[in-house]
Amino acid sequence: MKFTDGFWQVRPGVEPLYAREAYGIEVVSDASGDDTLVVTAPTKVIERRGDTLNRPVLTVTLSSPIPNVVGVRIEHFQGVRDELGFDLARENGHVTTEVTDALASLTAGELTATVTRGPGWNLSFSAAGRTLTSSGDKAQGYMTVAPDAEVTSTIVGNARSADERHPSRHHHYVHEQLALGVGELVYGLGERFGPLVKNGQVVDIWNADGGTSSEQSYKNVPFYLTNRGYGVLVNHPGHVSYEIGSEAVERVQFSVPGESLEYYLIYGPTPKQILERYTALTGRPATVPAWSYGLWLSTSFTTNYDEATVTGFIDAMARRDLPLSVFHFDCFWMREFNWCDFEWDPRTFPDPEGMLTRLHQKDLHVCVWLNPYIGQRSPLFAEAAAAGYLVKRPNGDVWQWDLWQAGMGLVDFTNPDATRWYQGHLRRLIGQGVDAFKTDFGERIPLEIDYFDGSSPERMHNYYTQLYNQAVFDVLEEARGAGEAVLFARSATAGGQQLPVHWGGDNTSSYESMAETLRGGLSLAFSGFGFWSHDIGGFEGTPDPGVFKRWAAFGLLSSHSRLHGSDSYRVPWAFDADEAAEADPESAVSVTRAFTKLKLRLMPYLYAAGLEAHTHGTPIMRPMQLEFPLDPAVAQLDRQYMLGADLLVAPVFSADGEVEFYLPHGTWTNYVTGERVVGGRWRRERHGFASLPLYVREGAVIPVGARDDRPDYDYLDGLRLDVYAADAASAARTLTVTSPDGTAADFVIERTDDAVRLRSTSRGAWSVKVVGAGEEIRPVDGEVSVRR
Repeated sequence: MKFTDGFWQVRPGVEPLYAREAYGIEVVSDASGDDTLVVTAPTKVIERRGDTLNRPVLTVTLSSPIPNVVGVRIEHFQGVRDELGFDLARENGHVTTEVTDALASLTAGELTATVTRGPGWNLSFSAAGRTLTSSGDKAQGYMTVAPDAEVTSTIVGNARSADERHPSRHHHYVHEQLALGVGELVYGLGERFGPLVKNGQVVDIWNADGGTSSEQSYKNVPFYLTNRGYGVLVNHPGHVSYEIGSEAVERVQFSVPGESLEYYLIYGPTPKQILERYTALTGRPATVPAWSYGLWLSTSFTTNYDEATVTGFIDAMARRDLPLSVFHFDCFWMREFNWCDFEWDPRTFPDPEGMLTRLHQKDLHVCVWLNPYIGQRSPLFAEAAAAGYLVKRPNGDVWQWDLWQAGMGLVDFTNPDATRWYQGHLRRLIGQGVDAFKTDFGERIPLEIDYFDGSSPERMHNYYTQLYNQAVFDVLEEARGAGEAVLFARSATAGGQQLPVHWGGDNTSSYESMAETLRGGLSLAFSGFGFWSHDIGGFEGTPDPGVFKRWAAFGLLSSHSRLHGSDSYRVPWAFDADEAAEADPESAVSVTRAFTKLKLRLMPYLYAAGLEAHTHGTPIMRPMQLEFPLDPAVAQLDRQYMLGADLLVAPVFSADGEVEFYLPHGTWTNYVTGERVVGGRWRRERHGFASLPLYVREGAVIPVGARDDRPDYDYLDGLRLDVYAADAASAARTLTVTSPDGTAADFVIERTDDAVRLRSTSRGAWSVKVVGAGEEIRPVDGEVSVRR
């Protein structure tokens, strides 16, 4: 929201009240016994006793939920009912406070928040002897906004109905502004498809079904981090409006409607440490089953299909040696107008249990599509309405509209009985043989409604998806066990990273959309999400063969890989002229086969990266800035990424195969050709469809599996460790390889000036290949040494 008119004035219709000084500071114990600092901040400098009369104040409370995180709560009226916030972790006993005549401070770990007493509001955050950011003059504000004031945000949130309109008309807002230093860059705020660097942008945290080519987002996360060593989470699940150097150009402003605003500043200092602490606060991604990393094939959306069509596709994949792990049934597995009734359309699938058994016999897992809506024609609509399981309008009527499904209602997941009812239908599908659910939608959540638990519709708009996805994930975990549950979800908010996997939503079949899809994934990675996928080839329209093949390479070098479209099938041979053409190494079939098998051989490496996402919050697909925070040349890069810590991927976004990318400092090795290249420079390469820039970091040890026909095999049996050259000796490092059954082995790598030595107690048959030095070498007594 924009409240000011230039530097000196406010916009017509806006009445601001700013924190002007820290007039009083008290140390107060919170409910858990930890100290907090409570600051009384008058909206005028108090010069005489009379100034305390008729004078609003802001109450600013500093606290800490976990080490290296400081919370700031700004309140005008404290008597307002406490509203929904995110589910955040908490530890006790790590806070220290200090109060003097000049200032007061609260320290949590290495992070200190300091409030200066007296005239002139100043709240600063510091660590390691330097100031990270600060809240200064006119930064903390309580804004009263007239109905006709021109402060409207730039989007209306897919507002095809007044019920879904962006909540841009409130009477009161609270905002904070945190200083931006020279050269400071902002990343994150969910899956956003514009430039990766958010400076200069206006961002509204408001889930909407807007596709990938707009400023709207399916996954809005009120968390950002900067290249100055900290991140900021706004603890408000509803509408948060950001002005990122776009109103006060020296500051990041964030505002929320109502009487209070709460945010948490998170110290790193590295981007990885910021994400580790952010996900410690909001939740780490669950582990996902190894089979989910394999290739997923979908029926697509509006295509015609039945069991014969599905089986034909699966058998044709097998004949062409295209390893397939998951088959997905999109919407029309249920009868039209009935979504969702959780029943297989009997006209098309008369024997669903038998069909699912036959698919499992082909060694496939099965995913089916869901949404949180119940169409009026579904027999479940009347049942849910009578039981109070659907959200209602304020007058007591069931909320309905005709967008998407005729007369549909919305399941009220704030009602525990409604959640159990919905989950009961999922259990029945799991009993039939369904292994995973695609939880589509969750963004089109109305405002003119009443929830069972009395939640604010504004706050619940974004948070609804968390309840929806949690309900589905819990059933899968209950049935399959921890580590075996997996979703394919479209919408999310903060905390949604705990419920993987998420995909990028509705894109188009073009190079431009492929690039914007990657930007969305990198932005989501900066928001704490460890696993991510996208529709290979694009969703809307049908890609030309070139786009499909380039996207297949990109998609199969993502954490999860799915072939899916809207009104056309995405089987690879649909993009080749005939079976004879498929033999060409650059055909769609050949390209899909090559990159699928490459991914399956890399499963020991990728699975380890997935475990790191679970234990530390580091995503599998990593923005360059996450791995190379000290290299200023990577600051703006959003057309390449790191897959895990050691593989650099630069997708090809052009019809002529030309790609420009940057290699950070060090020596890099082309994964395919073995060519060594000195980094710290830009490269321009031209690639055929069977390749793309795929480079290995200096000194990497890449575990490569022995199989390329499936993702869920014993990674330790026949494992090969590819050792890449390093320019200098280094301290011993340990590489852990874990198989899907949980069996793990540690490999210790030592580099001296003239040799590389590896040792392990692994039970499997493993070997070593020093890239560029010839043959594989097998260890003797669990140890091998190779001259450099």
